[in-house]
Amino acid sequence: MKTKVISLVALFMFGVVAVFAGNKVEKVKVYGNCGMCKARIEKAAKAVDGVSLANWDKKTKMMDLAFDDLKTDVKKVETAIVKAGHDTEMLKATDAAYDKLPSCCHYDRVNADMKMDDKKAGKMDMTPVK
Repeated sequence: MKTKVISLVALFMFGVVAVFAGNKVEKVKVYGNCGMCKARIEKAAKAVDGVSLANWDKKTKMMDLAFDDLKTDVKKVETAIVKAGHDTEMLKATDAAYDKLPSCCHYDRVNADMKMDDKKAGKMDMTPVK
């Protein structure tokens, strides 16, 4: 009887650890302006396999992101967001993707004076352009 109880407790603990082991929460800065931006940013983030929560605040430009780190990471989520046309703190959308945004969604590109590193598409070289 004791063996069965100990086995059940061990199985339960293993299940709890397995459920919560991969969950990670991050805050990500994403640039945008309006409710349409919010919907687009959150949709792009949630489309990444492993993302369970994406909630962007247009006032602070910060997105609360919860994901299974066994399935994805922040860079994959940010890559999906920049493909939708929105810059993040770490990655910049292509001009073509940004230009496809509705005019109300054209935010001030704070990193516009930074040049893109051609070898690492989407990765910003923080050297100011002269």
